[in-house]
Parts: sequence; C-alpha cells; structure tokens
Amino acid sequence: MIRHDWTLEEIKDIYNTPLLELMYRAATLHREYQDTAEVQVCTLLSIKTGGCSEDCAYCPQAARYNTGIDVQALMKKDEVLAYAQKAKDAGSTRFCMGAAWREVRDNRDFDRVIEMVKGVNEIGMEVCCTLGMLTESQAQKLADAGLYSYNHNLDTSDDYYGEIITTRTYDDRLKTIDNVRKAGVTVCCGGIIGLGESHEDRINMLRTLSNMPSHPDSVPINALTRVKGTPLEHLPKVEFWDMVRMIATTRILMPGAMVRLSAGRAEMSLSEQAMCFMAGANSIFTGEKLLTTKNPSFEEDHMMFELLGLKPREAFKEEHVHVH
Repeated sequence: MIRHDWTLEEIKDIYNTPLLELMYRAATLHREYQDTAEVQVCTLLSIKTGGCSEDCAYCPQAARYNTGIDVQALMKKDEVLAYAQKAKDAGSTRFCMGAAWREVRDNRDFDRVIEMVKGVNEIGMEVCCTLGMLTESQAQKLADAGLYSYNHNLDTSDDYYGEIITTRTYDDRLKTIDNVRKAGVTVCCGGIIGLGESHEDRINMLRTLSNMPSHPDSVPINALTRVKGTPLEHLPKVEFWDMVRMIATTRILMPGAMVRLSAGRAEMSLSEQAMCFMAGANSIFTGEKLLTTKNPSFEEDHMMFELLGLKPREAFKEEHVHVH
C-alpha cells in the first residue's frame, strides 16, 4: 500500500531494522511493485560546467571553491545530441542534462536548452534536466518542449540543510518541485548521504520525500563524492552498509518510485552493487562521468547487467502500480 502519512517513529523503526531483515522486506515489496529484472539506465551530461554562484559545500562546480574545474560555456545543441545518441546506442533510455546555474533565467541560454530538450525527445529518450530553481512558467516551457522529468534534490534534512547550503533555502527547493509538478513533469528528487549529517537527518529527509502528495517518480540516493577543494573534502567515505540501508528504507517508503543508485557507485564492487539492486535500487547512471566526477563506463555496466541478468527498462514505460 502506498502511503503519504509516514510518522518519524515509523520511518525510524524501518531504518533501524536489522540489515538483512530490512533488505528482505524491501526486496519483497520491490517484487510486488516493480519488475526486478529491469533497471532504468540513465546518462547525465554536464551541458554547462562550473562557475555556479551557490555555496553547496559538496559541489566542485561552485565558483567560490578552487577545485580545478574549468568553467565551460553552455554546450552546442549538436554536441549534446551526439552524446545523447551515443548514450542511447549504449542502452540508456533516460538522458539528463545538468547546468551549473543557481536558477533558470529567461535568456538565450534557456532558449538553447529548450531546443536541446526537443532534440533529445525526438531521439526517443526520456529527457530530464537539472538546472537549479525554476518558476512555474519556465517549468511549463520545458514541459511544452517535451521534458519528461526534472531533477531537484533536497540533499539532506530541513534541519541540517543550513550547514551545507546558505545561498538558498529548503523552501526554495520545495517550491521548484511544486512548480515542476504543476507543469505535469515527473519529479526526480533525492539526497546525498555522507555530508556529516546524523541518521536522524537521513530519516527526516526520507520523511519529507515519502510524505509528498505524490512521491517523486525517481529518488536518487547519492554517496558524497569527496572533491578536493570543497569544504567537505576531508569527510570519511560513506559506509557501503549505510547506502544499502538508505536504499532499502526508500524502497519500503516509496514502493512505486524508481530508486536510483547514483553517486558513489564508482567506489563500489560489483557484489556491493548487486546488494543495492537486491535492496530495491532499480535505476543507475551510466557513462564515464557524473557531471564532473568519475562513474562506471557503459562497458562495465553492460558486463554487470549480463552477469546479474538485468535488462534496461524501456523509455516512457507507464507505471502500473497496484494499489491495494
């Protein structure tokens, strides 16, 4: 049964279930709501890199940190479409374009992104964008161009958010998600673990996500990629078991959503990734880069799919979620 009224206590109980029992519960629900042989394969391309005015403490693209990232102007449409076609040929069905902007401005760059959205849509891939904050009319323009999904992560809990970002509020994030929904675009919204937050913060973030009036269509669970030059570069690597626990809890709370094993996958062994799929993950990013950080290649993922007997989920597959 899909619920939107989880209490903090209930989520805490799920999250603190002994790990193997938690995985079993998540896997059982996963079978009920999803085809467990299918994994959504997404590719993420940075179409405009670096020079962002925000101060997100984890991000190599913030202008104020010296992370060795070269600031690059918005890519040309032809280059982006060639990359999308290459991703499609390698088995990706969703193509996400990320621009290091604080918010979308109604200017020529936005007009060019609209053209890219139309182009990727014409190749027959689900188009996703992550461009920062959006107004309702901008969300509508993207929807009219054929945007399928918009990514805007909460990152962490409302309480801990101010420790990580001071240049915009939690409510700004929720407002953008709301604007995306109003335009009829599906929502991709998750968070990052390993930012120095507590387990309580993780539980709080999951409460916010799972009590949204409709659950995000995609929930990315990211492990912090520690980037030299950012304020969080010295934090320890996220424990693999914490990732499994987050994925399994997310799956139980939002059984109809795609749960994406996102950043951090490059540091996982094949067997660790298999456990994440077992715990309910059914979406990944593939391709050499995740915006600016390392990611497993198409070839490595192809081998993993062969070995585990997984197949890429088709694009635009309608969810037939059974409501009990």
